[in-house]
Amino acid sequence: MPRRVLQGVVASDVCDKTVTVLVQRRLMHPVYKKFITRSKRYAAHDENNTFKKGDTVRIIECRPISKRKRWEVVLDA
Repeated sequence: MPRRVLQGVVASDVCDKTVTVLVQRRLMHPVYKKFITRSKRYAAHDENNTFKKGDTVRIIECRPISKRKRWEVVLDA
């Protein structure tokens, strides 16, 4: 099964080897047919602490690294 890839903005880089990525998606409301924005934060693994707050990154699904980390940052973003 292919691993999911998401794109977002680094919201926090305070933790060691971890960044919090804010991913936003647009969807149409089923009744009102208006586009609304939904957002979610993912904890992603950043081995070398290379990404800083405000960077646009891609994250990919991976094995469980800790209780909350199931994503890792891809370097080609």
